[in-house]
Parts: sequence; structure tokens; C-alpha cells
Amino acid sequence: MGDGARPVRDEDAFDVAAVDTWLRQHTELPAGLPEVRQFSGGASNLTYLLQYAGHDLILRRPPAGTKAKSAHDMGREYRIQAALKPVFPYVPTMVAHCTDDAVIGSEFYVMERVIGTIPRRSELGVDLSSEQTAQLCRTLIDRLVDLHAVDPAEAGLADLGRGAGYVGRQVSGWSERYRKAKTWNVPSFEKVMAWLVANQPADIRICVIHNDFRLDNVVLAPDDPQRVAGILDWELATLGDPLMDLGSALAYWVQADDDWAYRRFRLQPSDAPGMLTRDEIVAYYTERSGLKPENWAFYEVFGLFRLAVIAQQIYYRYHHKQTRNPRFKNLWLPVNLLERRCRRIIRQA
Repeated sequence: MGDGARPVRDEDAFDVAAVDTWLRQHTELPAGLPEVRQFSGGASNLTYLLQYAGHDLILRRPPAGTKAKSAHDMGREYRIQAALKPVFPYVPTMVAHCTDDAVIGSEFYVMERVIGTIPRRSELGVDLSSEQTAQLCRTLIDRLVDLHAVDPAEAGLADLGRGAGYVGRQVSGWSERYRKAKTWNVPSFEKVMAWLVANQPADIRICVIHNDFRLDNVVLAPDDPQRVAGILDWELATLGDPLMDLGSALAYWVQADDDWAYRRFRLQPSDAPGMLTRDEIVAYYTERSGLKPENWAFYEVFGLFRLAVIAQQIYYRYHHKQTRNPRFKNLWLPVNLLERRCRRIIRQA
């Protein structure tokens, strides 16, 4: 998981000695302070690499600035992974959760590093043929199907979500978030939101969902890059509708024949030779899971709308000077592109 780690940004620095002192109360560590670097890929919670001699750990903490009421819950993220680990082995091993803000100014948790390669925006990071890449796609969907098959009660997560009515709550909740985060330079999305309300299906079933299932949240095994060694970033995991999870995942899946403007904002190498198309992924998932959507356009539009809201919420923080991260400066542009894509799918539905 060391790929992509860079020096810590000044605004995201913390007291390394204080973390080290606290951490030694919860686990055995080599002597000396760790070297700390920061992963630049995330746009929500902050992720750091703590490198001790022969022992690497990962620290996760919330970002600075105003936060949504229920967002960035470190305890929840820690609890979900600790509970899932015995029944879903692709979750990282948890080390400790700190609730004392005095240590670094916020709560945080530490987990073991998952060894392997994380695909990045422009490359898989491993040498695979087109046929092997296609098989890797199918393996990724197999893992998503496995997650959706986990019994929440068996994992001790039966109280993680609010039960039936998930689809309706998501449509209304993300619509409210968008309206609150809207700035002058993005569209209203009102026609899209109205279409989602009018076309929402009932929950197909309720299960554990990841809610941010992307290539750059997957670690490929060092001894077999077609095998998934770990799945990261469980911040948004909950009990919900599995087809909503698939729709949200495919919102990030920019394929080779998409238009140039959409491909410009690709966040993962989903257009590499051999990668399955979105339609092929939906067909494979439904075959493996036995779940068949009556109106896939709804899940596709919802996923794209949800992605637009996430991007807009991040841009809102930059727009109002709650963060200085230059990566967020132009996020209003993909929000506009996503609205156009939603409306095109709606017209064709």
C-alpha cells in the first residue's frame, strides 16, 4: 500500500511523537519514531503511512474544516472493518481506535498495511495481458458479490443500517446534500432528482455494501496480481441495496469508448485494454448474484448523481476556503459533465 505516498501536506500534519506514544499502549512496535508519509489519492478522510523498521501501519483521520454531521466517523469505520474481518478476509486488520482528540486534534484509527499494488489513475501497476485484465475485472465483481452475500447478523452488523426503504432514503438524502452544497457554477440537477424520485424501485434486498467500490480501493496480491489481497476505504459502508452499490461503483467506471471530456476526469484505469465495459460488468454481476434489475437506468443515473454530489461537496469546501488542496479547484467541471450524462441516460431510458 506504499504506492502514492508523499510528504505530508502542512495543513494535514500531526504530532508524530504523540501518536507513537499512544500507539505503543496498544501494540508492540520497533524502537524509534515512524517515518510518516501521506497518500494523496483520497478526497475525504486522510490516510497516512507510518513506517517503522520492518513494520508498516496505516493511520486514518478526518480532514480539517467543516464536516457533515454524520461524516468522517472513525469509530464506525473501525468497527465495520473489525466486525467484517472474520467473515470477509479482504478487510485490513485493525490495530487500535483513538477517541482522545488531545492526541492529534481528532479521533483516528490505525490498521495493518495490506501488502500489494493499488491500481492508480493511469495504470494498473501490474503487467497483465488483455485476457488477464478481463479476468481481474471478473474477480473484482466476484469479491463484490461475496461481500453482498455476507450475513449482517453473523458479522455483528445487523444494526449498521436503517433497514427497508434504503433506496428512497438515498434519493432524498443525496438530493438534500446537493442542494446544500450547490455553488453558482454548477447545474441545479432538479430534473434529475425529480426523475429519480419518480422512477425509484423498491429495495431488491438489504445487505452489507461497500459504497465506494473502486479499483483504487483494491490491493492486488504481490504474488498474483489477478488476486485481490485487500479492499480499502470502508468509510461509507452500510446496510443497503446491492444494486445501488453496483450503480455507485460503475459511476467511476470510465471506459475506452467514452467521450474525451468524460475520460479526462477518469480516476482509475478502467479503460485499459481488456477491461470489461459497464454493460458487461452488470451482466456478469447479475449472473453471479442472481439479482436482476428491472430498470438498470435508475441505478446508473443514481450512481452518477451521487458521484456528482460527492464531487460538489468536496468542491464546496474548496470554494469556501475550508481546504487549500489544489486538487479540488476544478471539481465543479465534472459536476457539470455528470449532470449532462444523467440527462442523456434519462432521455434514452
